[in-house]
Amino acid sequence: MLKAPALRTWSTPLTIGSFILMSATGVLMFFEWDIGLTTVVHQWFSWLFLVGCGGHIAANFRPFKNHLRSNWGKVSVTAFTLALAASLFSWGLITGPQLKRPIEEALVDAPLFALADTMRIAPDDLVARLQARGITATNRQSIRDLAVSSGVDENYLLALVFLPE
Repeated sequence: MLKAPALRTWSTPLTIGSFILMSATGVLMFFEWDIGLTTVVHQWFSWLFLVGCGGHIAANFRPFKNHLRSNWGKVSVTAFTLALAASLFSWGLITGPQLKRPIEEALVDAPLFALADTMRIAPDDLVARLQARGITATNRQSIRDLAVSSGVDENYLLALVFLPE
């Protein structure tokens, strides 16, 4: 029977590697250079970071407890807990991430002629662009309608509208 590797054997490298990935993708996102799959990688691979950190804490539990007993440990945990609690409120600020979902919903539900107007192209040209990709559409249909009727993902359809070749 194979013996499971020691906690420290896998948790420390996983924590280090995922920290590098989370830091790099986080910096890219901060500077709004989140091209390609940067945001998706950051979101999904953060689970590996959490698993690695959990294993690392478990493997080093006694030193971890000692750090939390120190003044710096108490101040650090308190400060970051307060920052987390404060981040759950908007404090009257409107941010890009807050706007993303309602804007996307409005775009998905808007008729194609409205999207064409937003893109400053003729509605028939937008319909032709979709039909060139095998999506049968009328200018009165929405992206949501097309996704249901054609079985194609809404994001793919939005990309066909807003990211022409």
